[in-house]
Amino acid sequence: MEFAIAMATAADAWKLVQRAEDLGFSNAWFYDTQMLSADCFVAMGAAAVKTERIRLGTGVLIPSNRIAPVTANALASLNQMAPGRIDFGVGTGFTGRRAMGLGAMKLADMEDYIRVVRGLLEGEILETEFEGQRRKIKFLNPDLGLINTEDPIPLHISAYGPRSRALVAKLGAGWLNFVGDVDTAVASLEEMHKSWAGAGQDLNELTATEFALGCVLADGEPFDSPRAIAQAGPRAAVVLHRAADEAIAGWQNSSGIPDAAAEAVAGYVEHVMSYEPADAKYLENHRGHLMFVKPEERKYVTAELIRDTSFTATEAELKNRIGDLRDAGYTQFTIQIVPGQEDAIEDWGRIREAFA
Repeated sequence: MEFAIAMATAADAWKLVQRAEDLGFSNAWFYDTQMLSADCFVAMGAAAVKTERIRLGTGVLIPSNRIAPVTANALASLNQMAPGRIDFGVGTGFTGRRAMGLGAMKLADMEDYIRVVRGLLEGEILETEFEGQRRKIKFLNPDLGLINTEDPIPLHISAYGPRSRALVAKLGAGWLNFVGDVDTAVASLEEMHKSWAGAGQDLNELTATEFALGCVLADGEPFDSPRAIAQAGPRAAVVLHRAADEAIAGWQNSSGIPDAAAEAVAGYVEHVMSYEPADAKYLENHRGHLMFVKPEERKYVTAELIRDTSFTATEAELKNRIGDLRDAGYTQFTIQIVPGQEDAIEDWGRIREAFA
């Protein structure tokens, strides 16, 4: 089983990625969340020249925020800097779109976007739409050595529902999943296996990546210790943000609400109704999303919510949980390293060694 890191992209993320490479992590995934963090392609470019082996991927890119030829060109440029080490991760959008008051984009639009990006990277002349008009496009100078379209750039899709899992299977893509407990992760993988097999794909060819946040606790350390709040609290707060989105805009809350946290979540939703501006409550709701716990959120991010939504436990327990994911068929475990908590990679590096 491979171990990877993910991050809310920083301009100097190469420092963390460099350390991850030293510790034996296989991949680094950069969030594409323009209103919350730094630009993923800028940061990936720096990481490309500062590392030698670790794979660098968009985790995940949101099609509506960049036109397809720009994305294909950026990926091909990175591929020239780090040949054969680039991954194209893509999704319909959660963090990056909701931070701008938008729900998920249409799955069919994402599929067409993938078609254009992959086609360009494969050297095709293809047709796409610009400003309401259909136009043929291709890379015009791929042989000048400015970009690299020769080394493959694997596709990975973030997929939670049956239609998006079916698209993963249809395209033979890698699968990216983001959950906080083993039971849900295993159940999701079983559904992905059904979609994969139903499309006639070989189950042995499926790459399944589990994204998580968490904290490696010392013996006796509580789930709401300062370290746990800093490292895993942002994942617990996602439950609050999703519930507030549902109340504010009617967007589906696909992550559910743990029974033990129902009262805390209800309290947060009531609190959000006071956010200003009144027509853009999403701005304050998503400030700090997957990065830090806002002071006013702290009382709602309980020990129970952290326990139920993140990989927070002692080192021995985490090894057991990740082993269960491996045994179920996950091929990669990705842990997000929270801004300001970069030293946590040393804890996760020890756990990675147990699976080497």
